[in-house]
Amino acid sequence: MGKPTGFLEHGRELPNKLDPSVRIENNKEFVLNEEFGSKINTQASRCMDCGVPFCHNGCPIGNIIPEFNDAVFRDSWEEAWNILSSTNNFPEFTGRVCPAPCESACVLGINQDPITICNIEKTIVETAYREGYAKPKKPRIRSGKTVAIIGSGPAGLAAAEQLNSAGHSVTVFERDEKVGGLLRFGIPDFKLGMDIIDRKINLMADAGVKFEVNAHIGVDINAQQLRQDFDVVLLTGGSTVPRDLPIPGRELQGVHFAMEFLGQNNRRANDMDLKTKEIHAKDKHVVVIGGGDTGSDCVGTSNRHKASSITQVEIMPIPPEKRPANMPWPQYPMIMKTTTSHEEGCERHWNILTKEFIGNDKGEVTGLRIADIVWQDAKPGERPGFDEVAGSERVIPCDLAFLAMGFLHPEPTGVLAQLDVKLDDRGNVATQDFQTNQQGVFAAGDMRTGQSLVVRCINEGRECARSIDEYLMGNTNLEAKANSLMLSA
Repeated sequence: MGKPTGFLEHGRELPNKLDPSVRIENNKEFVLNEEFGSKINTQASRCMDCGVPFCHNGCPIGNIIPEFNDAVFRDSWEEAWNILSSTNNFPEFTGRVCPAPCESACVLGINQDPITICNIEKTIVETAYREGYAKPKKPRIRSGKTVAIIGSGPAGLAAAEQLNSAGHSVTVFERDEKVGGLLRFGIPDFKLGMDIIDRKINLMADAGVKFEVNAHIGVDINAQQLRQDFDVVLLTGGSTVPRDLPIPGRELQGVHFAMEFLGQNNRRANDMDLKTKEIHAKDKHVVVIGGGDTGSDCVGTSNRHKASSITQVEIMPIPPEKRPANMPWPQYPMIMKTTTSHEEGCERHWNILTKEFIGNDKGEVTGLRIADIVWQDAKPGERPGFDEVAGSERVIPCDLAFLAMGFLHPEPTGVLAQLDVKLDDRGNVATQDFQTNQQGVFAAGDMRTGQSLVVRCINEGRECARSIDEYLMGNTNLEAKANSLMLSA
């Protein structure tokens, strides 16, 4: 590395953020990355000269992290961009929203704070756009083969860019009026702005990828028609059926799935048609059910709406503050996470059983009946049970409730039914080397694996593109995941 002693001389630093009282006044990004300046070089110098860089394996797409850190330390930004973009199609997305499993696997993280890999990645990609290093990945020749991709989330977009660069003619079909899937209509603008998405989509369009919006395959267009018109059909529609909460009062007005709220707010923030009845948290007592990132996004959005109160409840126990013994390095640990949305204001409670939504005579939710629970030790091969704490039942104010408990599987009707695609036991698309039971029909991303991270979906799209390229051409020259190459060397 450029400075082998960097990790001994410098501690971990991250850019400042706007004060919560300021940033909740709008939906814009609030991390002051531009003011970080030369500190980014210092942070890159902390990357150790590891014998085995476990960050490679921690990263689902196998980013070549020590090499781009070294290039950043040497101020060789174009080199850093070339290294980063060789494995990651969308560092502008992952640098903002990835939970950084690479940092959990950082060797320095064994006994110090790990490298600020995500922020370095974000700085590289922003420098690349500013300096003109980020360019369309145009193919040298066209293969004459055609690919239809249904769904424009990170898996579909990654596959599209890879297959287009291999020379195939790619058309991406999106049911909404703009491309991006949950990147655009699920992740709040204060984490990932639509301008960041549009910037990348424009590059892909310049490279030759075609985008068809307002094209709901399975509803407006029969999926079998695509099988006739294209050599390959790739399904990347995501895992979009949310987990429901079947308790009394679920039907009351004011009880919504989280994505109804988040997607609508992104539309509102960008002057787009809301499409559904308005959901707004101003002056409301908001309860978010579910303790994950989607729940956190509901908290941040409700803060920007000026909710009267925000309470987030989770049925599971509170996670530990530090890495537990059963999740040793370099595993990604399930530890207590306080997000920037929580910093802006929220009451958080764990070990909470939600029992009933309470309503008024107008059919509107006004409260939520909850109780504390104590988890039992799990028996071998069985899920743990829990006991309700006697006398803990109570009703908390609730004018607006958001169900943020994850997703079950893709929608089984429409595309999947029309193509007669086989599903696995969990309701996801069953595949072999990314190909479904139907010849020439492939699947990738959450539709195939169940809900996951943006970075894992990018890897799904890239690896599926390799399988499709090989299917079409008999072999493939598309890049394999870097850590797969290291493990096979």
